[in-house]
Amino acid sequence: MRNFLLILILFVVTTASFSQSDALAKNYFEQGEFEKALRIYEKLSEQNPYRMDFFLGMVEANQQLENFSKVESLLNEKLNGSRNYPQLYVELGYNYSLQNKTELAVENYHKAIETLDLNPNFAYNVGAAFQKYSLLDEAVTTYEKGMSLNDKMDFHSQLARIYGEQGQLEKMFDSYIKIIERNLSFKSSAQRYFSQYITEDSNNEANQILRRILLQRSQQNPDVLYNELLSWLFIQQKEYKKAFVQEKAIYKRLGVELRGITELAYIAIADEDYTSGREIVSYLIENSFTPQSRLQGNQILMQMEVKTATPKGYADIEKKFESLLEEFGRGRETYLLQIDYNNFLAFQNNKKEQAIKNLKALAKEPLSAYQEARVKMELADILVFDEKFNEALIYYSQIQKKVQSDVLAQEARFKVARTSYFKGDFDWAQVQLDVLKKSTSQLIANDAMELSLLISDNTMEDSTQTALKKYARADLLAFQKKNSEAISVLDDILSNHKGEKIEDEALFKQGKIFEKIGEYSRAESNYSKIIEFYSDDILADDAHFHLAKIYEEKLELPVKAKEHYEAIIFNYADSIYFIEARKKYRTLRGDAIN
Repeated sequence: MRNFLLILILFVVTTASFSQSDALAKNYFEQGEFEKALRIYEKLSEQNPYRMDFFLGMVEANQQLENFSKVESLLNEKLNGSRNYPQLYVELGYNYSLQNKTELAVENYHKAIETLDLNPNFAYNVGAAFQKYSLLDEAVTTYEKGMSLNDKMDFHSQLARIYGEQGQLEKMFDSYIKIIERNLSFKSSAQRYFSQYITEDSNNEANQILRRILLQRSQQNPDVLYNELLSWLFIQQKEYKKAFVQEKAIYKRLGVELRGITELAYIAIADEDYTSGREIVSYLIENSFTPQSRLQGNQILMQMEVKTATPKGYADIEKKFESLLEEFGRGRETYLLQIDYNNFLAFQNNKKEQAIKNLKALAKEPLSAYQEARVKMELADILVFDEKFNEALIYYSQIQKKVQSDVLAQEARFKVARTSYFKGDFDWAQVQLDVLKKSTSQLIANDAMELSLLISDNTMEDSTQTALKKYARADLLAFQKKNSEAISVLDDILSNHKGEKIEDEALFKQGKIFEKIGEYSRAESNYSKIIEFYSDDILADDAHFHLAKIYEEKLELPVKAKEHYEAIIFNYADSIYFIEARKKYRTLRGDAIN
């Protein structure tokens, strides 16, 4: 036993020593100190003659020092040894290519591929070696030959990525689909790869190729997999009716659940395609087997009704809500529908007192802790909307105690801070925000950081906090949908606090309100001023992005939109808008793929 422990300790110490030496050699190599790296790799390779990573480290260090003859000697010695390392023919070929000896390079690449005739399993290492040097044609040949020699080998994943790099879209999609056919759990990963090439434009080359492949496969083998992938493709293209056709086909084939159709309904509504949304939801309600699924369908339908309603239709919407509650009851089963109803009453139909009364009654029902917290959150939001701040703060505090470990508690804490900010109690708001900056919810942490910076920046400059109090009032008025009053207060700030830190915040807040009420030219003016006078400040990338969206979607000026997306790409690489701006820029530029 004692001898075993000594051997184990010696093994651990030796392994740790090798790891440290390897890390040091890599560091020297990265720093361009190739002589030092070479000496370490030579020692490591001598001590570990079968460690290919140490051997190749020695090869690469020699190549950086242009010791090509030495490399040739090392590789030939290894190739002539007792073990098979067919990938070293690739290394030898690459060594010749560094010397512009093209014929010798090609000759060794062919030798590497020919070794597969002896053992198809060599395809793994040989193909990887070709990929390492971006010798994609040779890698494709290797992987395809390996699969032809042994039908149990599967290199579709490697081939798919290479085909994508080569722009061979049809082969790429075909390879990924073959992987999914063998392993359904790969579907979501494949869709992420597809997203690099698929755009919203159905005429995009990649979109058309994928659609054709899926339709062909569906005709040859009517598997629901192809319906699922077609539905996904149509959703990317925002063609929700076409996606609905595929989802119905899946449901008719499987007849198990309506989850896919329900998710599609939410997606269509979120994208404001209410025509498709209503059609999908109607199907959901008609085909629901349980009261719960019928209730869910009706709830989605009412969310659409509320979003598309005008004041003339408010009375009808109220009647529809009441009718549904008469049918399904007013207990815990319908608590989400009741939250939606009272949100509509308070925020749109100007019946705050009725909504408050309804929610207080609902909170007394035998709800779960989470359900009670959700109801009280809506209640507290309406109390803030009604400027009953102290009562709202009580409910937010109750939520934090009720669901301490849930993200809902963090949201409630943020709303405590926001309510204190609305009241002008900036010190207490800052205390809450300091805690939330470390929130596990990135969205809440970002909101907390944003509000915290607003308060701290404008408190340091103005100890009386006069401009900040006005801004907080404008913020509350915007929350209350009193847009004209909010714009007036912001005008006051822009007139009487010109040049102060708050000015860019006021311009941005006012610009967002102008957008909301459809006054896009005035919004354009505000965002342009931020870009002109505050290009180095925190809101500059926000201004570029909002301006780009206005030009693209509202004013139909794609050239100007492209300029602002481009500005984000080249000047604000750390912006939260960077990825979307790049995608939008490439679409407007007319790129075939992403």
